[in-house]
Order: sequence, then C-alpha cells, then structure tokens
Amino acid sequence: MKKNVLIIGAGGVAQVVAHKCAQNNHVLGDIHIASRTKSKCDAIIASIEAKKAMKQPGVLKAHALDALDIEATKALIEQANCQIVINVGTAFVNMSVLRACIDTGVAYIDTAIHEEPHRICETPPWYANYEWKRAAECAQKGITAILGAGFDPGVVNAYARLAKDQYFDKVTDVDIVDINAGSHGKYFATNFDPEINLREFTGVVYSWQNGEWTVNKMFEIAKDYDLPVVGTRRAYLCGHDEVHSLSRNMEGANVRFWMGFGDHYINVFTVLKNTGLLSEQPVKLAEGLEVVPLKVVKACLPSPSSLASEYHGKTCIGDFVKGSKDGQERTLFFYNVVDHQEAYEDVGSQGISYTAGVPPVAAAMLVASGEWNVRRMANVEELPPKPFITLLNSIGLRTYMRDGHAHHVVDFD
Repeated sequence: MKKNVLIIGAGGVAQVVAHKCAQNNHVLGDIHIASRTKSKCDAIIASIEAKKAMKQPGVLKAHALDALDIEATKALIEQANCQIVINVGTAFVNMSVLRACIDTGVAYIDTAIHEEPHRICETPPWYANYEWKRAAECAQKGITAILGAGFDPGVVNAYARLAKDQYFDKVTDVDIVDINAGSHGKYFATNFDPEINLREFTGVVYSWQNGEWTVNKMFEIAKDYDLPVVGTRRAYLCGHDEVHSLSRNMEGANVRFWMGFGDHYINVFTVLKNTGLLSEQPVKLAEGLEVVPLKVVKACLPSPSSLASEYHGKTCIGDFVKGSKDGQERTLFFYNVVDHQEAYEDVGSQGISYTAGVPPVAAAMLVASGEWNVRRMANVEELPPKPFITLLNSIGLRTYMRDGHAHHVVDFD
C-alpha cells in the first residue's frame, strides 16, 4: 500500500529527497513539500517537473509552514493525509515535528540530531537530551520514529551494524571517515546550512573510547587515510551525531568520527571563530540592534544549494571497522563514493546533499513496505541493515567493502 509523504524543508537535501520520492512514488504515493518560504518548495517542484522525475502521475504539492508551530504541522499532516514525515529542515525543528508526528500517529524520519539555537556541543549522549526522551511514548503509541537516517549519521550506522552482524565476532573499533574531495570553486562555503554546519566545529570534540567519553579540541588530532578513488586524505577527529548512538549500541567498541578539511578551510574557520563571528549568542551593535554573529556569517556565505552546478570531484564516506573473526584480527572498510556532477545530473544537487538525501527516502520506502515500520523509536543501527543497503544500491548509493587490497560490492543476492 502506498504511503503519502510530507517533506519538511526546502534546502539542498530536501531537493534530493523530493526528487527521489518522485522517482519512487509507486511506493510513496502523494508528495507534499513544506517550508517557511513556499517559493523554495515551488522551485523544487519545478525542478522535478523539468526532469520528468515522477515515476507515476501523482500529487506533488507545495505548502508554507513554520515547522516550529506544532499545531500547524499537525493540521498539514492531516490535511495532506500523509503517513510518513521526512524532516530535513533545520535541526532546530526536530522536537516540534516529532511531537506533531506522535500526536497525529504518523511515522517520523530525520537525518540529524536536534539542536537548540543557543546551545552547542551538549552533554553526551546528545540524543538522551532530546529525542530519546520520547522513545517510551513512541513505543506506547506504536509510532515509528527513525533517527539520523541520512548518510552520516545513517548509512554509516547501518555499516557498523552490518559489520557486527555478518563480518565480525567482536568489534573493537569503528572509525567513520567523511572525505569530500570535490571543489565548488568558492572562496569559502559550507555544504549544508552554514549555521548548523559551523556549529558542529565550534565546541569540544566528543568521541567514545575505552568505555567513556573522551574530550579533545577541534583540529587537535589528525590522521591520514588511504581511501578508494580519492586517494590519501587528511582527516580530523570531530564530534558527530552517530557517535552518540553507536556508543550505546556497539557493545564496547571505540567509536570515532573523522572529517577531511583543507588548510584553507581551517584557516578561514579559525579566523571567524577567534574573532567571535561563529558565536551563537546574540550581541548588540553600537546602533542598538541585536544580532547573532553566526547568523550574519550565514547570510554572507553562498547558499549550499547554489554550489551544485559548479561542483566537481568525488566524495568517499565510510566505516573502518576493526575487530576479530574466527580468532583472527581484521580491518574492513565499508564505503560509498559519489560523483558531484553525477548527483547534479540526477537530481540537480551536489554530492554532499545527495548522500544525505537519498537514505531517508530509502528509509521511508522501507517503512511503507513494513520492513522498517517498527512502531517504536530507533536509530539506524537498531534496524536490519540488509534491506536498507540493498535498496540504496538500487536508488543511487552503492556500498563497497575493502578487505586488504580487494574491493567488493556489498550485494546480498
């Protein structure tokens, strides 16, 4: 039975989600897109129509919505007769949208952990401060709520679970590595909402090591990784969403997240941070006007969606998983590679948005089919990974595994 979908958000990731929902509307049915700025939703619909992306004729409709308004969100869910909400708006709206989904009895899917505008780098595990507080209610009411179903978090969580289930008797280390070897040609830009993206790096770095939370400074620890396709790249230990759930669900394994940054990015970021321009706290100007410095920086930077047409190069994101099998130590690398230009040709977005936007559509399709309609709250590593990875292979994100010098497509047929 088809499940109608409401997409909340109208940025670069939402564009990917909408295109992929359209390409698979034989499963997902009617598609509704909602944002505070309806014209952005209209633009996404126009891009879908221009590419003739709808697999079958069907409803494709834009709406104006302030997703912080729980009652308005509930009314739209009911008006549109949606059974699944894919939340790819700003992380500030997660708890409001989740509340609306619980109250209306529909499935909820997001791609990032909830954030509060005036707080950064919260006490770990971060999920326990927000989403997990609603887990008991979801179970009681039979609400499916899938948290962090993008790529990282999301697909990398499924890789960790797959490794644990199928390739290892014991997992000791999960090192998630995210490398964007592409170039957008701008002096400085972020691949996601600048306000959310830059907040990730202004606090301390939390990793899960030796059964406890370890704290480091941003850019304090670096490591060179030899990766498929993109070659040797330097990555830095960062805090990230998936560490907060995998620390609980990977049974004693160390969990770390590494992201690649070039020297130019680090230099610009450091100047902005040291001058206070990345602060999330309001300041008052001499004229009496109150502004948030980070929001000013966001307003000055290119919109992530504007980068797509000129983006070239590839991404490589995956998990280095270390442990033992049959008494022998081993390290495997589960990964995906995306070409920015191929992503643009498919859905009109750059590769980073593509990696984040395709997985929640796969999750929605699995909810619609019943395989992931678990009627409780779950992070991705708590769900069966095989149907997710299999579906991703067929709709745009192929999974590979490197074992020593050998590379294999991860295929369960």
